[in-house]
Amino acid sequence: MQFKRLADVDVRGKRVFIRADLNVPQDAAGNVTDDTRIRASLPAIRDALSRGAAVMLTSHLGRPTEGKLTPTDSLAPIAAHLSALLGKPVTLVQDWVDGGAWLAALKPGEVVLLENCRVNVGEKKDSDELARKMARLCDVYVNDAFGTAHRAEATTHGIAKYAPVACAGPLMAAELDALGRALADPARPLVAIVAGSKVSTKLTVLRSLLAKVDTLLVGGGIANTFILAAGGKIGSSLAEVELVGEAKAILADFPGKVPLPIDAVTAKEFKATAQPTLKAIENIEPDDLILDLGPTSVAAVRMILAKAGTIVWNGPVGVFEFDAFAAGTKAVGEAIATSPAFSIAGGGDTLAAIAKFGLAERIGYISTGGGAFLEFLEGKTLPAVAILATRA
Repeated sequence: MQFKRLADVDVRGKRVFIRADLNVPQDAAGNVTDDTRIRASLPAIRDALSRGAAVMLTSHLGRPTEGKLTPTDSLAPIAAHLSALLGKPVTLVQDWVDGGAWLAALKPGEVVLLENCRVNVGEKKDSDELARKMARLCDVYVNDAFGTAHRAEATTHGIAKYAPVACAGPLMAAELDALGRALADPARPLVAIVAGSKVSTKLTVLRSLLAKVDTLLVGGGIANTFILAAGGKIGSSLAEVELVGEAKAILADFPGKVPLPIDAVTAKEFKATAQPTLKAIENIEPDDLILDLGPTSVAAVRMILAKAGTIVWNGPVGVFEFDAFAAGTKAVGEAIATSPAFSIAGGGDTLAAIAKFGLAERIGYISTGGGAFLEFLEGKTLPAVAILATRA
């Protein structure tokens, strides 16, 4: 995929508009509790500033009502946190769409944060009028928010149509490079791990992946639905019974590509203090809950991953938040980390597991995208990416 990169654009003396993803968690007092996304946005900001640009930055935060800014929706805490990280003032600008004094005062080497972009009327609907106004604010538009790339909104798509130059920031470019390497021309065997609680949100992803991968490993509630489809027992475990038929069809259409768990760590209740019990799938009782992969299943997964050329990971294989049921996810993560394969991992729960088990430095690439990551895997065209390719 061809797209222009910020690193290749001359920004000296120019106004650079960066769409970042600064949608970070905060505590009741408004303090940022996890600044991973803010830190991920720093390379683009620093690059533009160091090359003499005047930088304007915006992001969404939460789910505000268009036209109504509340203290909860404000980027004020983000501005303060960003200022500390950059070591320079970051002024928060409200009512910024039509420009004004703040724009006239913005000088090269300075950065301002434009208030929550989703407060602007027309943002979510990708308003052409709004996009044209925002494009007039800048000389260069930079999309560095891969996590929102699957949404066609005014700051992710519309503005890129009208800005004099539209390009990808370093975070966006790295995401596309890594995903392209994993899916466009992967080293074989290509192994995908898709796990988590719901199969319904990922069935189309599974079908698309199975047309590309050599092996698809499933876990969590997704695995339970497939176990039912294969005639196995899951007790009272989380599954989507109404989708068993579709799961059967997938198993029939792709024979041998979806190896299923043969043992599991179970409990009688969904609690961190529940007593874990190892059982073969055929011995699962009606009141059992499957909360993790069993060691025999983990050993089989390890063998597959050790021989892989490329690994794509989305979703934990067990309830890793409970230490008694975290061994499976930890073992799978360790197997990915030690495999010679190129690996890419994405999705919020996956990133949380990677952080919990200290695996970040040993995964080939960690995607910041959730929905965008899944839609890319599915083969869908991401609007924010498509417009960058068009402008290139």
